[in-house]
Amino acid sequence: MKTKTHHNTNLSRRKFIISSAAATGGLAVGMKLPFAKSAHAQATGAAASGAEINHWIVIKPDDSVVIRIARAEMGQGTHTGLAQLVAEELECDWSKVTVEPITAGQNLARKRVWGDMSTGGSRGIRTSQDYVRQSGAAARGMLMQAAANEWKVPVGELTVSNGVITHAASNHSTSYGKVAAAASKLPAPDLKSVKLKDPRQWKIAGKPMKRVDTVPKLDGSQMYAIDVKLPGMLNAAIKQCPVFGGKLASYDEAKIAGMPGVRKVVKVDDSTVAVVADTWWRAKTALDALPIKWDEGDGAKASTATIAAHLKEGLTANDAFADIDNGDVLKAYAGAAKKVEAVYSTPFLAHATMEPMTATVRLTADRAEVWVPTQNAEASLATLSTASGLPLDKCEAYPQMLGGGFGRRGGTQDYVRQATLIAKQLPAGTPVKLIWSREEDMTHDFYRPISQALMQAGLDASGNLESLRIRVSGQSINAHLSPTAIKDGKDLRQLQGLWKEPGDAQIGYTVPNLRTEYAMRNTHVPVGPWRGVNTNQNGVYLECFMEECARAAGKDSLEFRRALMKNHPKHLAVLNAAADKGNWGKPLPPGVHRGIAQFMGYGSYSAATAEVSMVDGKVKVHRMVLALNCGHAVNPDQIAAQVEGSVAYGLSATFYGELNVEKGRIVENNFHNYRILQLADMPKVETVIVPTYDFWGGVGEPTICVVAPAVLNAIYAATGKPVRNLPLKNLKLV
Repeated sequence: MKTKTHHNTNLSRRKFIISSAAATGGLAVGMKLPFAKSAHAQATGAAASGAEINHWIVIKPDDSVVIRIARAEMGQGTHTGLAQLVAEELECDWSKVTVEPITAGQNLARKRVWGDMSTGGSRGIRTSQDYVRQSGAAARGMLMQAAANEWKVPVGELTVSNGVITHAASNHSTSYGKVAAAASKLPAPDLKSVKLKDPRQWKIAGKPMKRVDTVPKLDGSQMYAIDVKLPGMLNAAIKQCPVFGGKLASYDEAKIAGMPGVRKVVKVDDSTVAVVADTWWRAKTALDALPIKWDEGDGAKASTATIAAHLKEGLTANDAFADIDNGDVLKAYAGAAKKVEAVYSTPFLAHATMEPMTATVRLTADRAEVWVPTQNAEASLATLSTASGLPLDKCEAYPQMLGGGFGRRGGTQDYVRQATLIAKQLPAGTPVKLIWSREEDMTHDFYRPISQALMQAGLDASGNLESLRIRVSGQSINAHLSPTAIKDGKDLRQLQGLWKEPGDAQIGYTVPNLRTEYAMRNTHVPVGPWRGVNTNQNGVYLECFMEECARAAGKDSLEFRRALMKNHPKHLAVLNAAADKGNWGKPLPPGVHRGIAQFMGYGSYSAATAEVSMVDGKVKVHRMVLALNCGHAVNPDQIAAQVEGSVAYGLSATFYGELNVEKGRIVENNFHNYRILQLADMPKVETVIVPTYDFWGGVGEPTICVVAPAVLNAIYAATGKPVRNLPLKNLKLV
C-alpha cells in the first residue's frame, strides 16, 4: 500500500480542502506524538489512558483496547465494522474493545496519519479496510515482539489468542495489557512485511458481532450534536430566503427587541438572518415574529411545471453526450420487428434526517471550535477555518454521533459556515448552538436531483433485445457542488449504474446495439448526494423498462434478463440468488404478484424480488428478498440491517417522496406533507449475502436501487400497466 503523508502543516485552506476530498488514506504506524482529547473527552473532560501501540490502537493495563476511528457513525455501523477489522488482525478480546473517534485537528496535527475522514458513497470501510487491517496486524507483531524480548525467545515461537500471548515451550503467558508499554517503544514494522489474514479465516471480522454503540442508544445516554451543552451557550435559529438564489432585503429587529431571552438579531449572509437567544425555542419564536422582506429574484418564476418542461426538452435536444455507444442504435431501432418506447421521471427528494442541521461553535481571538454532526470532519474543519478567518492549526472540529446523514452532511457544510458567522458577531468565547427548524431543513436542503429518461428498445422477431437507447435528462450534482469534476462539459456521474467502465456502477446487460446518453438540465434548486443518488433513479429507468421489454417479447421477466447477462456473472449471480430465495416461478396466494430487478452501484451487485397485492387501488408490499454481493462481508447482521434500512428508505421514496416547486420555493416543509414509510407498511425483508471474497464493495447504498423497480414491476404484474412516474401516491393504478 502506498503511504501518503503531508509534511507541511501550514497548508492553505484551499489546499487542505482539495487534499481532504482527494486523499485515499494514509498510514504511518509508530508515530509517537501526544494524542489530543477526543470529541467526547473535550465535552466531558475525560481522557483515554494507556499505551499507544500505533495511532489506531491504545491498550490499557486492564487489557481493554481502544480503537480510534476516523470515519463518521450515523447508524450504518461503520465504527463497529472498522473496529472488527482492526481487532481481527490484532487478535484481541472483542469483549474488551471500545472505539474513540478522532478529530479533524488531531488528524491534521499528525500529518493526516488517519487518512481520509469522509464517510459517504458507501466508502467508510471499503476504502480504508487495507490500512486499518495493516495497523492491527502491525500492532499485534509489536506486542508479540515485546513479549519475546521479555522472555528472550524467538517471536516465531509465540502464539496469541484473545489478547493473550503464549510461549508453549516455557509455559509462559502474558496479556496485551502487561506488554503494551514496552511494545509502544518498539520501532514500527515495515507495512510491506505485514501479512494479512485470509478473509475466509476471519474470527471477529466476517461475523455478526454486536455493535459497539448499541447500549448508549438503548439507555438514552447517547449524545448527539443537537444535545451539546457548553457553559454560557446561546442558541440560534435561522431563516433563509425561501427562493433559492434570492436575497435578504430588510428586517425590523426593533419589533422583537423586547421579547424574552432575545440577545441579538444577526445578518448571517446576503440571504440569511438569525436570532440568538438564551433558548432555541425563544430564538425561533422571535424569528417567526421578525418582519422580514425578501428579494426573491428570478428563481421565483420557477415551478414544478417549468422544471418538468425544461427536462423534457433535454430528451430530444442535440447537446447530450454518450458514455456507451456500441453498434448502431438508431439503425437497429429503426429496423426492429417490434419497438418499445417509454418516458420515465423521478422527482426531487429531501434527506429528511431525524436530526436537523445543527452545529455549535465557540470562537476566541486565536481559537475556533465546532461540535458538529458531520460526514466529513475535515470539510467541517476547513469550513470553520474559512468562515472564522483563523488558520487551520487554530481550529478544531469535534465530530459527534449523527442523527442521520444520507449524504446531506458531507461536502455541504452550510450549517457550519452559518454557525461560525453567527458566533463571530457575539462576544469572544460565547458558544452558540445553531439548530435549523424542520421547515428550514426541508426547504433548504441539497436535494436528490430531478430527472427524466427516454427509453427506446428494438426487439427482433424472436423477442430478443437487439437495441437499447437510454437518454437521461436531469440536474447535475457536480454542476452545483463540484464543477471541476465535469470534463469537457460531460458529467458521467448522472449515468451512475449505466457506466461502461467496470468496477463501481457499470451496466449489467450485453446488448448488440447500446447507447447511454445524458443531457444536463440544471435548475435554481440546489442538489447534492442522497443515499444511493443516481443509481436509485437509473435503476428505476433501466429495470422497469427491461420489464416492459420482457413483456413485449412475451418472455418471463427473469429469463429475459438472464439471456442478456452471460457476460456479467456477478450481476447474474445476485439475480439468481434473489430469484431462488424469492421463490420466483412458484405459486403465490391469490391476488399477490411478484416483481424482480437487478442493478449495480458503489462497487456492489444487488438484486431484489418483491411480493405485492392491491386492494381498492392501494398497494401493499408483503415481502422483499434482496441479494447483495459486496465482495467481503465484514458484519452480516449489520449488512442485513443496512438492507432493511434501504427498503424503508426506498419505499418511502417510492410511495410518497416528492418535492414540488411553486413560485421558486419548495412546497413540502414537514412530515405532514412529506410522508415517510410507517411501521405498519414495512414488509418482511430477507437478505441474501453472496460474497465472492475478491473485491471490496459498499453496503449502505447499493440495495436501494433495486427496491423501487422490484415493487413497480410487481405492480405491473398485478395491473398489466407499467409504472413510469413516481411517487405512487400521485397515480391511479387501476
